[in-house]
Amino acid sequence: MTRRRDWCVLCLVVLLASCGAQRRELVIGSKNFSEQALLAEIVAQHLENKLHQPVTRRFYLAGSYICQQALLAGRIDAYVEYTGTALTAILHDPIQSDVSAVFERVKSEYQERFGLAVMPSLGFNNTFAIVVRGEDARRLNLKTIDDAARYTPQWRAGFGYEFMERPDGFRGLAKVYGLKFNAEPRILDLGLLYRALLSNQVDIVAGNSTDGLIAARDLVILEDDKHYFPPYEAVPIVRPDALNRFPGMDAALEELAGKISDTEMRKMNYAVDGEHRDTAEVAREFLQSKGLD
Repeated sequence: MTRRRDWCVLCLVVLLASCGAQRRELVIGSKNFSEQALLAEIVAQHLENKLHQPVTRRFYLAGSYICQQALLAGRIDAYVEYTGTALTAILHDPIQSDVSAVFERVKSEYQERFGLAVMPSLGFNNTFAIVVRGEDARRLNLKTIDDAARYTPQWRAGFGYEFMERPDGFRGLAKVYGLKFNAEPRILDLGLLYRALLSNQVDIVAGNSTDGLIAARDLVILEDDKHYFPPYEAVPIVRPDALNRFPGMDAALEELAGKISDTEMRKMNYAVDGEHRDTAEVAREFLQSKGLD
């Protein structure tokens, strides 16, 4: 009996020790596209520099729902989300267009519902972008989504799965603008959207406004003239227990607030997607340029 009790005590000690070790691990996650990995790498490197703490990277975790669940379960300590996505896809709130109101709503609701901290915006707004080929935009004098609605009955559309399913995605857009196509939109992997557009497999896609390939490949973003899309400011979302475990983490994240402009994000995305440069190297150069290395 004594031997069995000693064995149980030993197991308990080992378990508690392993839990303690796990609590000392700082884990940054990301969704499954290159901008997300780049932002997560910027956050991870900055925290390593400021906290002198190794950071475990768990990138390309899939979409918002998976990252949110990983955060709530403690498998990651932080990731970068977009306020409009948080508002509609996670909180299931109605679409709003006011930047400050959306941020405050997301911040308060994440705290109240999930016990999560929403940090200040990194500085840029990565809204959905309805994109067409430059030659078509010039030939048809297309500047807005409303302009394109006259031609979409003859066009083929290509959208990502999440855009087709989320409340601020295709269905609402089609209703607001009266969009019709000559067939059901093709569901495409996000990495294939622009390839399909450039190879004339589709005529219109939904990308992101900070995608680096847009200007480089003579593609045109159509203006959301009816203001359908909410703001999508990039904000780190963090578990409060991580902020407690790593003193100075909140201050380090606040140092990144407002540091990334739309243009800078687009340039970094092109470096990764267009020039095929290493994500860690691009992140390091950005931090150095801001004096944050």
